[in-house]
Amino acid sequence: MMKRSIFLKKLGSLGLLSFGASQVANAATLREAEQQRKELLAAWYRSEKMTLTNVEQMPPKLFTFRYTDEAMTFSEQWRHCVVYTCGQLASRAGLKNPYQDVKLPVQMPKEDVIEELKNMYTFVRQSIQELSTEQLCAECNFAGDTIPVWRLFYAMENHIIHHRGQYVVYLRLKGVVPKGFYGW
Repeated sequence: MMKRSIFLKKLGSLGLLSFGASQVANAATLREAEQQRKELLAAWYRSEKMTLTNVEQMPPKLFTFRYTDEAMTFSEQWRHCVVYTCGQLASRAGLKNPYQDVKLPVQMPKEDVIEELKNMYTFVRQSIQELSTEQLCAECNFAGDTIPVWRLFYAMENHIIHHRGQYVVYLRLKGVVPKGFYGW
């Protein structure tokens, strides 16, 4: 019976060990990438639910509310999230930007904001599903760093979380009690 170490040395001398090891590493990377894809989809479904909960709570007549002259209105904040998220993902992940030839009005009524948010979330989820594993794992530049594209999706969700926190303040300033913490 050949000892394992001798077998591995012989296998390595034939160039088969490195092939086999890379196959195993690639399979592990593919499994991890597919798990990452599932986690991204779950995160973005939850994000949409939480975002729409905030938007639906604000009365339509208050979508032009801003707490100072320098601040964006409630509507502008959401518009910013839609345009920024789609633009960043498209340019950095090599996707077609659904807003490339669309100029959204600065102020939008509630029903238009909701429609555009749903469009953005659909674009994000379709992108996560349609990008190949290689594309999700590819490197892109963002915020002075080089990160994998899958991480860019989390950076964009972090941006939305930042603004969603602001929206809660907008709601409170207008006497709307935000729905409780929704958990994860």
